[in-house]
Amino acid sequence: MKRVSMILIIGLSTLAFVACSQIDTNANTISAGELTEREDAILSITSDKSFVFDFSIDSEYKEVAVWIEKYELGNLVDDRLGYMTTEAEQSGSIIFTLLENVSEDNNIFNIGVGTDESLTSVNVPDKKSNEIENMTSVWGNIPKNKALNDGEVVLADISYSQDENGIHSLTTDFYEDPAAHMNELEEYDVAYLLKAEFIK
Repeated sequence: MKRVSMILIIGLSTLAFVACSQIDTNANTISAGELTEREDAILSITSDKSFVFDFSIDSEYKEVAVWIEKYELGNLVDDRLGYMTTEAEQSGSIIFTLLENVSEDNNIFNIGVGTDESLTSVNVPDKKSNEIENMTSVWGNIPKNKALNDGEVVLADISYSQDENGIHSLTTDFYEDPAAHMNELEEYDVAYLLKAEFIK
């Protein structure tokens, strides 16, 4: 486990510093990162699910916060899983990864914020919900550039269901206006929302 964590930290550092050099100049936006084959391979080897987002902000933003919200059948059960804040710079990357079935009791989330100057990360164990290893999972993320003037931003989701009729991802409408579409989470036994907020 220690070796996997070390490989993951090295991989996150590499991804963060490479991604920072590739950020476009759209101020105050965040978008899904475009990974090279090598970067994608690193994440595939070190995690079961992963997301990378590139952000570009102006100097009025002083801090970035990232965290995970956990829902069960649409009910919020943890609103600050792995909550982390770090000093904001004008460009950088946010990285979320998930290692499933690390132990009998826990999955592990890794959350990182990388800039040209630094990488801040946290390793977050999460107690597995009943029977989650037997559920079907889907995941998705913001479909395009997202403006950062709306407070909290839902960047991605990982959702699980044991519905025999199948499972589908959250809609684009959910990512455009999460507050108006929270009822979509009721379709999943367990859902994780990966969130960020840029603070002035």
